Amino acid sequence: MKSIWISLFLLSVVFACQSSKEGYSDSSPSLLGTWELIDVFNTEEGETFNTFVKGRRMIKIITPTHFSFVNHDLKKGGDSLAFFAAGAGKYTLQGNNYSEHLEFCTARGWEGHIFDFEVEIRGDTLIQQGVEKSEDMGVDRYIYETYVRVK
Repeated sequence: MKSIWISLFLLSVVFACQSSKEGYSDSSPSLLGTWELIDVFNTEEGETFNTFVKGRRMIKIITPTHFSFVNHDLKKGGDSLAFFAAGAGKYTLQGNNYSEHLEFCTARGWEGHIFDFEVEIRGDTLIQQGVEKSEDMGVDRYIYETYVRVK
């Protein structure tokens, strides 16, 4: 009986994977997958600065309907640079216009916001740029993020 349940589970995973590719072209690079942040620049009040923090790792996972991100320090919280942030939600993609609808976030003030970006894929590199704005949190900045595909 146990083997029947395992077989049904594996079969459902196969069907889920096949259906998750509907609407995506195999001829163009896909946004779907896991991406690691390798660089980020912010522009605020006319000044641009690099905000990538060495000693942290951030990944973004994009499925056919949702995105999520996790960012944490590499010393497992063992020093003064301890850090952890995560968030997730639905997204829309029309051409290169990508909008994240942030539903869950460790920084609760960001929840419920929609962030509009332009995305471009160059080989195994994802460029995501646009405005992060939250009047509630006093944030209004242009961001330019570079990710590489995690294999």
